[in-house]
Amino acid sequence: MSSENLKLNRQGCFRLYTAARLLIQVYQPWFAQLGITYTQYLVLMVLWEQDALPLNAISRRLYLESNTLTPLIKRMEAMKMVARKKNKDDARQTIVVLTEHGRALQQQAAVIPECMTTELRGRGMTEEEFAAIIPTLDHLIEILSK
Repeated sequence: MSSENLKLNRQGCFRLYTAARLLIQVYQPWFAQLGITYTQYLVLMVLWEQDALPLNAISRRLYLESNTLTPLIKRMEAMKMVARKKNKDDARQTIVVLTEHGRALQQQAAVIPECMTTELRGRGMTEEEFAAIIPTLDHLIEILSK
């Protein structure tokens, strides 16, 4: 077995991990202004698209296990962004709903995508270059999530 395969510069996973970590760092100033984390932002985006979702639907949409998502939702509830309710038809199912504060964060967060585009452009990446990455990442997510 060749040690060439174990060199860092041959690892796609390292590139994906590093790019994701650095991209989240660029987002951080806007999240700090809103008082949220990146994963809270993801949950909020799901709920801004469709409010009052079962916890397991959010979990599937974000590719997160419920044991990861449940503590996150509890923290968001303590911060008054969301509320948890039992499903009227199935008491075993938890429904997550936006609070007034959670809905208000959407208006504040609306500038983030354009700010990120401007930030990336300022660092030398065009919108087209970034958009070109998306289908490949979607395909990777699709095949790895099976």
